[in-house]
Amino acid sequence: MIIDFLFQLIRFVLLVLIQVLILNNLQLPGVFNPYIYPLFLLLLPIKMPHWLLFLVGFAAGLTIDLFSNTMGMHAAASVLLCFMRPHVFKLIEPSGGYEQTDKPSLSYMGVRWFATYASILVVIHHLFFFFIETLEFGQVGFMLLKIMLSTLLSLVLIFLTEFFFIRRKSR
Repeated sequence: MIIDFLFQLIRFVLLVLIQVLILNNLQLPGVFNPYIYPLFLLLLPIKMPHWLLFLVGFAAGLTIDLFSNTMGMHAAASVLLCFMRPHVFKLIEPSGGYEQTDKPSLSYMGVRWFATYASILVVIHHLFFFFIETLEFGQVGFMLLKIMLSTLLSLVLIFLTEFFFIRRKSR
């Protein structure tokens, strides 16, 4: 249990450092804003209590907000991602259900399951984040383009990270 907590903490610190030191400082055109930190929330245990999930999501988003000067937008988007996560689990639940030891990762659940899971939640996160960032309907086309391109780039980064750290199932 303590080892799992330390592993999650190290993962969180590494993803925040990558986000804050590298991705936030990339000089990409204004329509590309890749976010890799949601991977931390995606990889939290399936059976995690909801109250703890919300608390961790809020803390993760607030940490990014502190370094990005985004006034709670990442915290709000992260809490929404955490709120939707159990619903997405139910939506894409395998026929045998989830086992206590299942982890929502590429190596445990497979490419198709993880792609569906990550795509749905990253789209929800990005839709909400970029909507509250823009807060005007006059730029709907630009906002949708930004959401699509940022989501694609974020998902590519998430998949590359998962492939890089892939481990075999221990079942």
